[in-house]
Order: sequence, then C-alpha cells, then structure tokens
Amino acid sequence: MHFAVFKSGIFIALIAHSLIGISLVWDKVLLKQPETKNLVNYVFWLGAISVFGLALIPFGFKMPRLSVAGLGFLAGVLHLAGIYFYYAALKRGEASESLAAMGGFSPVATAIIAFFLIGQSFAGGRLISFGLLTGGGFLMFLSEEMNFRRMIAPVLFASGLLGLVNVLQRVVFKETNFVSGYVFFTIGTCVGALCLLIPKGWRRQIFRHSEQADPRSKFWYFINRFIDGVGSFLIFYAISLTHPALVDAISGVRFVIIFAGALILTKFKSDWLSENFSGRSLAIKTFATAVIVAGMIWLATHGGHQEAGAATASLRELFSWTKWM
Repeated sequence: MHFAVFKSGIFIALIAHSLIGISLVWDKVLLKQPETKNLVNYVFWLGAISVFGLALIPFGFKMPRLSVAGLGFLAGVLHLAGIYFYYAALKRGEASESLAAMGGFSPVATAIIAFFLIGQSFAGGRLISFGLLTGGGFLMFLSEEMNFRRMIAPVLFASGLLGLVNVLQRVVFKETNFVSGYVFFTIGTCVGALCLLIPKGWRRQIFRHSEQADPRSKFWYFINRFIDGVGSFLIFYAISLTHPALVDAISGVRFVIIFAGALILTKFKSDWLSENFSGRSLAIKTFATAVIVAGMIWLATHGGHQEAGAATASLRELFSWTKWM
C-alpha cells in the first residue's frame, strides 16, 4: 500500500477542515446552551487541553534553536487569541454565515502575510483554486442580511491573528521538524489558556461555569474538543507540507459542511439549532457551495498534488539574525 497521499498537504487539509466543520456545527449547538455559553470558559478549556500535544515528544522531538522555539510558542499564544475572536464571531452570528466570513477573510490575510514575511505566492492552477475557494467563502458571507457592525470586528481580528499564526508555524516547520514545532505551539496555547485565569473576573467565570455545567454537556464538549483537536493537528501538519494560505483556503470545505449541517438540524432538530434558510439565502449558499466544490476539483486537477518546495531566500533572511542563537 502506498502512503504518499498522507504526505499531500492538500489531502490532509481536506480531512482536517471536514473534521473541524463537523465540530463547529456542534460548537454552535453547545454555545446556545446556558451551561456552555460563557465564551471565556469555553476558550479556556479549549486551550488547556492542548497540553496533550506534549504526548508527541517521544515521536521525534528535537530541541530547536531558542529563536525557533520562541516563535512556535508565540504562535501558540496568538492562536488562542485568534480562537477567542473566532468563537466570538460564531456566538454573535449564525453558524453558516459567521464562519463563512472567516472562510473569505482568513485565507486572504494568510496570503498577504505569507507574501510579505516569507515571499510565498501563488501561480497557475493554485491561484485560480485559491480564488474559487476564497470566493465561495465570501459568497456565503454575503448571502444574508446581517448585523455587519456586530460581526466584522471579531471576524477581522480572528482572520488576522490566525493568518499570522499559519505563517509563523510554516516558518517554524521549515526551521525544525513537525513534532518539535508543534510541541512548542501547544505549550504556547496552553500557557495562553492559563493566562486567562489571571483576571479575577475571568477566573470566577471559568470555575463557576465549569462547576455548574451538566456532566452530559461536559462529556459532549470534550468529545467535540477531541474531534476539533484532531482537525487542528492535521491543519498544522498540512501547513508543514504546503503553502499556509492554500491550506486556509480549503477551509471553504468546512463551511460547506456547516451549511449542510445547519440546514439538516434546522429541518429535523430545530430545538438544537435553527437558522434562516430563505429562498434567496438558500440559493446563494448553494451556489457558493458549488464554487467551493469547483475550487477543490480545480485544485485536484491543476497542481494540487504538487506540494510547496523548499523555503525561499526571504525566509532565510528572516532568520539570518538568529543564527548565533
């Protein structure tokens, strides 16, 4: 049996975004329940359980240069901040629209940051695929009337932070192996979560809501966090293999799953999740789904199998000042 497919960043990203899409639909259901709707508490536990990333240490960990370790750690801290705004957007809007906004803005932010920090850009089939996948996300976002002012701030903050994290992790993975880079990333995320305990008000919220949560809610929360954790792990593995903006653009797949999941739950389990699927909204979201699928097909047939090569000269320049460490 050939395992080359597991070295394809495109294939890994597709699996990862599918898992995260399933997780996000369930997140939306959980965030509507009184015992799990506290955002600080929700994000704290999401970051705290990232400590399990240390389980990778026996599988190839090597201590990188201090500068590389610090960059991985910083990426982890920024990731938790981005996740906070990500879930703030999810909580403020409908699942299919608020997260679709991320599908448009986040890949663009990642592409811009990647261009300026490491000099990586797109060409040929990849550029067309990126445009289709990102365009599908924007179509999802624009499919309904919404409180734009209420949603735009967390969407932009989340997109910018997560885009920066994607690029920083790409840099880290080019300077050390995946396991070493990911371990320091998870340490940063866990430390970021612990920092949420510093403000007295947040600390009270975290422990009070944790104590009040129904055991069944806790169980499903951690099951969902496991699914999301596997997806997140695979996202960064994909980033270690190919262009971070391309991995981010494939997030359009997760929004197709969110759209389908929200539609099914609205029809058959409206007490769990109920969203607006009017004629116009449904038509645009269906078209956006078709655009995203077209982007994936184009990517698969026009260069999706050709993974990114070695780091560019600009990446080396970015780290030239750290060589003495």
